[in-house]
Amino acid sequence: MTVPFRFLQIALFFIASAAFFMGASAQIASQKTVVTTDQVRAELIAHAPQGVAPNQPVWLGLQIKHQPEWHTYWKNSGDSGLPTQLEWTLPPGVQAGDIAWPLPKKIALGKLVNYGYEGTLLLPVPLTITPDFKPSLLNPELTVKLKASWLVCRKECIPEEGEFTLSIPVKGSTALNSAAFDAALAAQPQPLAASPDSRLTLDGQTLKLTLRGLPAKLQGQTLEAFPETPEVINPSAPWQQAWQGAVWTATLPLAEARSASPALLPLVLTYQGQGWRIELPVSGEWPKTTAPAALSPALQAALQANAQGAATTPTAVSTSFIAALFGALLGGLILNLMPCVFPVLAIKVLSFTRHADDHRGHRLSGLAYTAGVIVSFVLLGLLLLGLRAAGESLGWGFQLQNPGVVAALAALFTLIGLNLAGVFEFGQFAPSSLAAFQARHPVVDAFLTGVLAVAVASPCTAPFMGASLGLAVALPAAQALLIFASIGLGLALPYLAASFVPAFARALPQPGAWMDALRKLLAFPMFGTVAWLVWVLGHQSGVDGAGALLALLVVFSAVIWSLTLTGRSRLVIATILIASGAWLTWAIGPFALKNQAAAETTAADGRWQAWAPGRVDELVAAKQTVFVDFTAAWCVTCQYNKQTTLADASVLADLEAKKVTLLRADWTRRDPAITAALAQLGRNGVPVYVFYKQGMAPIVLSEILSVQEVRAALAQL
Repeated sequence: MTVPFRFLQIALFFIASAAFFMGASAQIASQKTVVTTDQVRAELIAHAPQGVAPNQPVWLGLQIKHQPEWHTYWKNSGDSGLPTQLEWTLPPGVQAGDIAWPLPKKIALGKLVNYGYEGTLLLPVPLTITPDFKPSLLNPELTVKLKASWLVCRKECIPEEGEFTLSIPVKGSTALNSAAFDAALAAQPQPLAASPDSRLTLDGQTLKLTLRGLPAKLQGQTLEAFPETPEVINPSAPWQQAWQGAVWTATLPLAEARSASPALLPLVLTYQGQGWRIELPVSGEWPKTTAPAALSPALQAALQANAQGAATTPTAVSTSFIAALFGALLGGLILNLMPCVFPVLAIKVLSFTRHADDHRGHRLSGLAYTAGVIVSFVLLGLLLLGLRAAGESLGWGFQLQNPGVVAALAALFTLIGLNLAGVFEFGQFAPSSLAAFQARHPVVDAFLTGVLAVAVASPCTAPFMGASLGLAVALPAAQALLIFASIGLGLALPYLAASFVPAFARALPQPGAWMDALRKLLAFPMFGTVAWLVWVLGHQSGVDGAGALLALLVVFSAVIWSLTLTGRSRLVIATILIASGAWLTWAIGPFALKNQAAAETTAADGRWQAWAPGRVDELVAAKQTVFVDFTAAWCVTCQYNKQTTLADASVLADLEAKKVTLLRADWTRRDPAITAALAQLGRNGVPVYVFYKQGMAPIVLSEILSVQEVRAALAQL
């Protein structure tokens, strides 16, 4: 049997594509756009949709992705901390504006209250391009350099810094990061004009604020107040607020060690992810202050030295990294039990039956298959890391978010299924020298089977893999690739072990007519995989897209059959079918490749609501308990959990009894907002199941849900 050569060209195409993207990613990485530490991943990104020219919008931004529990600070850091600082080096004719700070949140640490950010943060900075900017004629690019420093804290604080370089093409559009910039700019506070009867008055050790003109929807609601000027208001002291009709009043306590007495105080008010900024003159006389104690020269030097070393000094291998390696290996082992991998395992079982007595061949095949799996996982990891470094918001299984990849895999498995069913043999289409290649080079055959195994297994996330993959994307590239290699080793390990155990081969029946029956039987898992892929594409491109793919697969199968004919009928029938297939591809092919807008994902009984950015925060702020199902149509584990534990009547009754709001985040198509939400949970793929409740850290459940686990989590709420 010559199954591997039916997917040889496609497998090589995937490898070549990966190499191409990795080359592009390496070029981007050589610009030094990313700095990664154990606490954050900082990246310099750009947004110039109309190119770099005067009077056109050009934005730069430092994107900081925090590890769970870590945070950095707003322009006013609160009781402690330091704001992130950006120092630009720009060519003549280019000027950088101020940071457009997104809305902060209050972060409590003991008795202290700080103002800052967790999860994924983008600090946008506008550029002004003047006529004095003269790009090189040979290399028309805008090259910018940034030296950034930030303080990142959990219970402990670590000052860090990084140096970044980025080149932006002057002509053409740079808009890969448009979603990130749109989200960051949407999170800016809206300017609020001060009405004549709005005032800010000193009263002893407090500031009394009277404000009119806030949106009517805020009346009666509790707001948060963030002064932009540091060390004026005490962030951790209790304060009062009240509504009197359309007028909002607040009494803000002054800081005990106040360092400023501004005549004009800018304030940011927030409510459920929205914000308003107002500047008010301060009336009255400021109380006298004492000068704050200065840092000693020795302490200042120590902080500076720590900052210089934090982002560049390699750290010892942490126990969390060792645990991630072990989790990746164990997850790869369990991946063999996932339905995604069954078709490829069927091919390997058939390979065993064909060469039951060739012990040396088994061992070489096992080593080659393992090499194919590990190399493919590493290449896929490099592609993922490279595209993320280029600004793409991607996660594990990203390739199946592309309808084109789904359609290609459906065609590939159709081809393999037709071969197993006996519709054609590879020797009918290829020269005898190529057809005999498998017999002469079984090692290459086994290696390419490993490539195919990764192509179909990568959408699955087995237990223990989720945390490892989430950590991998935030680690330095070398450590991240070790995690991907460990997953590959785990996936290949059972077959590798079996190939070195002669008893396994001896346990198989002797070759005979039963092998032909087994071969034809194994065609059905391939066609089952095709049905699943068509269903996945239906979620991405709609019913029209799934129908178009089915029609093209039928014609594709007919073309393959026609090529097995002999005589003049082969030429006539094949020509007609190929022409029909070409016309159908032109006519209906685009339906299969389009990515239609995502529809709301709700259950038929209305229990589930569609997840949206900010929705969880809104519900938790309203003191509701929330359960989020991060899922995708191409994730077989997700569908298993959806049809078992998440459909269990007793589980649904328990969730309803606890008044839990159910949200479903559908990641079938690319969605940067869902990718960012997963990153905040330390995950990089689906499935992910998490409970949210006010005053509690999120409770993340395992990838394969059980009724008992859900009930145990509910008992903690």
